[in-house]
Amino acid sequence: MFNKVLIANRGEIACRIIRTLKKLNITAVAIYSDADRHAQHVKLADEAYYLGPAPASESYLCIDKIIAIAKKANADAIHPGYGFLAENANFARACEHTGIVFIGPPIPAIESMGSKAGAKALMMKHNVPTLPGYHDKDQNPETLLAAAKKIGFPVLIKASFGGGGRGMRIVHEEAGFAEALVTAKREALNSFGNDEVILEKYLAMPRHVEVQIFADQTQNYVYLFERDCSIQRRHQKVVEEAPAPRVDEELRTRLGAAAVKAAQAIGYVGAGTVEFLLGNDGQFYFMEMNTRLQVEHPVTEMITGEDLVEWQLQVAQGAPLPKQQDQLKIHGAAIEVRLCAEDPYHDFLPSTGKIFIYDYPKNMPHVRMDTGFVAGDEVSIYYDSMLGKLIAWGENREAARRALLNALDQTEVLGVKTNRALLSKILQQDDFIQAHLSTHFITKHEKTLLAVPEAIPETVLSAAAAHYLYHLKKANKNAQDPWQSLLGWHASVEVIFQYLDQQHTVKAGKSNSAEHIRLWHHDDQWVAHCQHESYTFYQVSRFGDQNAQSHDDNQLTAPMPGRIIAQPVNVGDNVKKGQTLLIMEAMKMEHTIRAPLDGVIKALHAKVGDTVAENTQLVELS
Repeated sequence: MFNKVLIANRGEIACRIIRTLKKLNITAVAIYSDADRHAQHVKLADEAYYLGPAPASESYLCIDKIIAIAKKANADAIHPGYGFLAENANFARACEHTGIVFIGPPIPAIESMGSKAGAKALMMKHNVPTLPGYHDKDQNPETLLAAAKKIGFPVLIKASFGGGGRGMRIVHEEAGFAEALVTAKREALNSFGNDEVILEKYLAMPRHVEVQIFADQTQNYVYLFERDCSIQRRHQKVVEEAPAPRVDEELRTRLGAAAVKAAQAIGYVGAGTVEFLLGNDGQFYFMEMNTRLQVEHPVTEMITGEDLVEWQLQVAQGAPLPKQQDQLKIHGAAIEVRLCAEDPYHDFLPSTGKIFIYDYPKNMPHVRMDTGFVAGDEVSIYYDSMLGKLIAWGENREAARRALLNALDQTEVLGVKTNRALLSKILQQDDFIQAHLSTHFITKHEKTLLAVPEAIPETVLSAAAAHYLYHLKKANKNAQDPWQSLLGWHASVEVIFQYLDQQHTVKAGKSNSAEHIRLWHHDDQWVAHCQHESYTFYQVSRFGDQNAQSHDDNQLTAPMPGRIIAQPVNVGDNVKKGQTLLIMEAMKMEHTIRAPLDGVIKALHAKVGDTVAENTQLVELS
């Protein structure tokens, strides 16, 4: 076994790899940028080395820097995780030249799957089912249009050297093809430095089903069954599960055999994922092969009982596969959701800043959270928005769904916005319960998934008021000043909450709610989970706003540099204390400016679209 492994990554996946290294008594070496000096993967590792400035282009993507650190640390091997350099053949080549083991596939395998066009051509040669399409080098618009007409509309234009939905356009008819081609090529060039595209037949309601494969250095191949990753947003996965629902043993065997055939075609070694589009008729088509560990690998681990990172380490050292195909069995079902720092109600804008509360179940049976954050950490503007992955296992799919929904009810983040409520609603959709899945699931159910409850239950407000009073009494039980102690007159204490644009006055006392309500709060912000629904509301102080944005209540100023994105009031409007006056966007995070008191809008000094500096006067109240 290796003595020391450097993880060329950060965040959640770095923490995940470190857990297995510690289990195997292998020294874990972390690297970090300026933004990650105090990150969890740095704290968990046995050794950590400074890499460079926060931008990935100056740190986590710098091959020379990483190799130099690995040599300095005397690392035997480098694990790339996923993202960054995980599928970079030049990085694997640099490791090889230095005598450091790259925990990944052979360089030719990475290169052969690096081009979507080349990969499709190779799969066709080896009789792996592929969608009708165009994968040639001739990029003349007339040639591409002729190919699209031959394939038949609708067609999908895809960047040949890209991913993540960039450089991708769906074209439903010939009239829109030319414009879509121009925009797809421009986006591909800006994102990947290459504007080459391929064309594919577009399936109207496909499922995204992928197969986890593994191979050792003696050409033994196995597949660890399939995952359904159909629920996506802008071609990025949101929910994943294993095994894929509505896949019988015959289809499972065909999928596994096709995935192994794809791996054999490129002489693959290690962990890989072969992705297919699955039609309603049971026919499937090769999309691409990811030559690395996938984000969603935990659901495969939970239904097989295997540690895939441990498998990677063993195979990288030349050991045979831990199990053969007939030894691998499916046990139950597992579902994973990706918890991301983003605002689903504002076009999924990334949300950055300090995490004040990060709560999730830590000892719930058959529930796992893979994360790289704890309360007190900062969500940086420089990296992706995923905070963690919440995974639940059950004896069957419905048991796994209920366990995951229960776990989400016990999960909340305050300080940054998240998609937690969206994930909970997805799991409750009838189409999800019945496993009617497609890559258009979120679009189809968008109105329901992104709906905010119009009213907040009185039981929730009563519970919050009782919670507030309890902690107020606890904080003041030793107070000597009678004006500070509320013990004698707590029954008459009233608490004012604001939900959306409505204020609610609640007499604080014991909550008589029979419902199970979970509460979190930080400063004046409260979040409640009740009957799988989520409510965010604010406490309004009777004695002045503790969070006023200016030293003068009548003069509201910008708390940070940013851009005005919403201003729901006009000069002359009467406003209530706590009412939203405008919303700023700063460093991909929204900041709401609220009225510190009742009044009338006297003047507005900025409008939607304006970029303002810190302390710029925004609103005057009278």
